[in-house]
Amino acid sequence: MTDHSRDAGLARRLPEAVTQPEPVGPFPPTDEMLAVPVDPALSREQADRLKQAWHTPQGWRYLSAVNNTEVGVWYSMTAFGFMLAAGVLALLMRVQLAVPENDFLSAERFNQFFTMHGSAMMFLFAVPMFEAISILLLPALLGARDMPFPRLSAYGYWCFLIGGFFVLGSVLFGVAPEGGWFMYPPLSTEAEGLGPDIWLLGLSFIEVASIAAAVELIVGTVKCRPPGMRINLMPLYAWYVLVVGGMILFAFPPLIAGDFLFELQRSFDWPFFDPERGGDPLLWQHLFWIFGHPEVYIIFLPSIAVAAMIVPTAARRPIMGYSWIVLSAVGTGFLSFGLWVHHMFTTGLPMLSLGFFSAASEAVVIPTGVQLFAFVATLIVGRVKIILPMLWIAGALAVFTAGGLTGVMLALAPFNWQVHDTYFIVAHLHYTLFGGMVFPIIGGVYYFYPSIRKKKLSERLGRWSFWLTFTGFNITFLPMHLTGLKGMPRRVFTYPGDIGWDWLNLVSTLGAFVVAAGILVFAWDLVRPKGHQPLAARNPWNGGTLEWSHDVPAQAWGVRSVPYVRSRYPLWDDPGFLERLDAGRFYIPDAPEGLRETIVTSAIDARPQHVARITGPSWSPMVAAVFTGGAFIFPTFKWYLAAGISGAFAVATVIYWLWTATARVPEAPTKDAGLGLRLPTYVSGPKAPGWWAVFITMLGDATAFASLVFGVFFYWTARPDFPPAGAEHADLRAVAAAAAALTLAWATTLGARELNRRTLRRAARILLGAGAALAAAGIAALILAVRLPEMDPTSHVYPAIMWALVVWTVAHIGAGLIMQLYCLAGSFAGRLTPRHDADLWNTTLFWHFLVVTCLVTAAVVGLLPRAL
Repeated sequence: MTDHSRDAGLARRLPEAVTQPEPVGPFPPTDEMLAVPVDPALSREQADRLKQAWHTPQGWRYLSAVNNTEVGVWYSMTAFGFMLAAGVLALLMRVQLAVPENDFLSAERFNQFFTMHGSAMMFLFAVPMFEAISILLLPALLGARDMPFPRLSAYGYWCFLIGGFFVLGSVLFGVAPEGGWFMYPPLSTEAEGLGPDIWLLGLSFIEVASIAAAVELIVGTVKCRPPGMRINLMPLYAWYVLVVGGMILFAFPPLIAGDFLFELQRSFDWPFFDPERGGDPLLWQHLFWIFGHPEVYIIFLPSIAVAAMIVPTAARRPIMGYSWIVLSAVGTGFLSFGLWVHHMFTTGLPMLSLGFFSAASEAVVIPTGVQLFAFVATLIVGRVKIILPMLWIAGALAVFTAGGLTGVMLALAPFNWQVHDTYFIVAHLHYTLFGGMVFPIIGGVYYFYPSIRKKKLSERLGRWSFWLTFTGFNITFLPMHLTGLKGMPRRVFTYPGDIGWDWLNLVSTLGAFVVAAGILVFAWDLVRPKGHQPLAARNPWNGGTLEWSHDVPAQAWGVRSVPYVRSRYPLWDDPGFLERLDAGRFYIPDAPEGLRETIVTSAIDARPQHVARITGPSWSPMVAAVFTGGAFIFPTFKWYLAAGISGAFAVATVIYWLWTATARVPEAPTKDAGLGLRLPTYVSGPKAPGWWAVFITMLGDATAFASLVFGVFFYWTARPDFPPAGAEHADLRAVAAAAAALTLAWATTLGARELNRRTLRRAARILLGAGAALAAAGIAALILAVRLPEMDPTSHVYPAIMWALVVWTVAHIGAGLIMQLYCLAGSFAGRLTPRHDADLWNTTLFWHFLVVTCLVTAAVVGLLPRAL
């Protein structure tokens, strides 16, 4: 047979792959196209159809809303409520410390209060508040209709609400944890009662919400920018969302991995942190602070993002050093992952390590300073108008700079040894977090409130709140530097009266109540009735970015038409911009099919790629969150069967949600998007937001898995008995069988995608079914690999960490198997076709990551111990 005839036969067996429609029409639009008038009657009809498509449910159905404007408000107000609760705990602690030998609180209750104060401020306020405000504002800043996955935002909110009440409510019943917000073992692993389990499982549940929101925000920033808004034209807030979202993606997974190990020890006595059985408590410290120090910058950078929006408006000129600010934000995020050991300077680490991490802690000051100096330069060259939000930003810069100076001091190991675990650390922490978070966020609320609620907050109350908060804060925390230098340790519930700490503590307590008064003034200004108050002007601060193009009174559609953007400050640079936006002379000004839509663009240059249909109101996110909560909360009480059933219902609810609302076959392959441009209504692969969501999620998941593998090498280097002499190793034949089966499962999934695109649907279904069977076989083989040698995970950390890797990998293979069966069902149901194959692309992408996880697990479990 000749080469030509062989090729012809292959072509007959493998048809040409189905291609998806591409955008057709002019881009970018010309000035003449943008100037074409729209018939006013047609414009009104289009607006009416948009109102119907974006209608917000009323009455009790309002709770099924998923609009970013609704979910963002719920999210931010819930986070603020948790902050107030944590503040009450702080006030009660300050009352206890106001005078020596006080018995206002018992030692046990004091321990619960400081643990929950820190946990609530970090996990229930700081990060969730950033995500809440970003969900609320990002579509407006980008000129998008909504976030790409509104139901994911709603699911994240309900998870946050349930988890937050579960964790914080433990204080009311006296079962809150007592080990500090860092929960160091062995104190926390050996503690009696439910407290540590509530912390571990409740906050792990909340971390699901945080990562869900991070995925939503990253994809929204990358793929839902308006046409023309190249990556170098994005508002600085969007850049900070990208940086902080990425930091959450890589910082939270190590904590999730640590929580996984911690709860296995608490529930099943697997000795990851028990030195008597080969464990090491320092592993928890490494995993916690790999999360904990980036957490500080995850809190700080969003506040800088708020300042980056307020400063140009106050200066009435574009920001100075845009590119330098972006590079500095990225640099700050990158360097923050190399600082975690400066929380461990007193743990006996080698001097070389101390020197490296001390230098890294000093170096992070440079990119941070660049951002602050850029803001100062903008104010110097501008014509500054001291608007109320700018007052809060100025206070933030002053307080944070003071906190940064003490941070430089703490980066020096000898000084750190002297003040470690004293009130000097408490003062430093609050100066950085209050200055880096609370002041800018309150300033941002005063700034963005007219965009969100179409009314302004009180100028008089805002100034009262600022001066009370600023003055009270410094009265509270400035003396704590001296208190710490005088030797007062953190986390003591009382102290003797003859060592010079009494008057300092009394001053700090008085100042705390002044801070509380300032925060309460702000809270009243936020929630006071405003029905009699007139609507604010459309752009009351004369800002130049897109969030000030909002409608007054409010409309649920986001923007009347998705704009074409060609500058960083379109409201300043284009006098006719708002007129064209309101008239519907940009993209998708209509909703003829009655569906919610937004434009999806390319990641770098924001060229239009397709019109995305996004989901509307639904009860599914709330129901899924309730069942997910049960899967996390029931194990606290050792109700494992109930947790398993709840988890199964959560999976079933998510499958129903995806089946009924995502990747639907459209009524037409393309549609008129406006300005002569026709865009596809369905895409798959790297052009689709769903593909990006899976990719980003799996990056975070891979980070958590890498943290578990890090644990193996940590034990190997830190413990001389890892693995112990004569230890049983995993069965090599079972490990090899698992690796082979799972590699074939990946290959069959990839092959099914390619055959499906070539219209060989029957062969694709066979491969999907075979892939699911191979995945099940791989699960069985992996479990047998550690069961056959009778590796007892309670006997030593070596079999425990091997079992942990297997449990983690098996859970992920189970998810991959469900995804294969979902695609198989979709193929039989006609919702997955050669052209409409987004689900199969996403499943294949998941299996790309999964096969690497499986092979690394096989190597670490089967080969590494024999090589050590």
